[in-house]
Amino acid sequence: MPHAALRVGVIALLCLLAACAPVRTRPRAATPAAETAQTAREATLSQHVRWTLSAHIGVTTARDSGSGDLEWHEDAGSYAFTVHAPITGKTWKLRGDASGAVLEGVEAKPVSGPDVQRLLLDHVGWDVPLASLRAWTFGLRAADAAARVEYDERDLPAAIEQDGWRVEYRDWFAAGTVGGTDLPLPRRIFATRGATKIKLAVYDWSLGE
Repeated sequence: MPHAALRVGVIALLCLLAACAPVRTRPRAATPAAETAQTAREATLSQHVRWTLSAHIGVTTARDSGSGDLEWHEDAGSYAFTVHAPITGKTWKLRGDASGAVLEGVEAKPVSGPDVQRLLLDHVGWDVPLASLRAWTFGLRAADAAARVEYDERDLPAAIEQDGWRVEYRDWFAAGTVGGTDLPLPRRIFATRGATKIKLAVYDWSLGE
């Protein structure tokens, strides 16, 4: 009897955990209503040029992987992208603007360059399109390439395919719960291109003007 009761308890716990897990819905092709809603979201959210994102980030490539706590701050064209790895205790920071970027905490001295994506690839090993990731993190299409969007039953993006990347949205914050906006914002984001995978689990948003 004790063993039977234990099995019942374990099954009940597993069912409870499954019920709490985010449910992945089957993506739907774009409809006129979904496209209209997405265009309106992009028009509203693109107005926020000052914002802060707190998240856990994980990046996997064909040769390496890394993860940590991310604090990403944007201020009208300038940015600071700070990653702290709790396991190693190391922190690195990428800051810059349209003219170039500086990376601190990876090499013995800060390194800089005009191409932020190249800087990340050469010194961190991350092939991350930071400019596009800005838009994808909001659930928006990046401005520099054609995109295909799949939607969920709420007409929110379920996936964005752009520039060889597939960006999936597995969970969303409810409208009005974070960020200072009445629009839903992404909570869990998975971006993949070939062997490169980026995972973001967002803790919090803070949006300014």
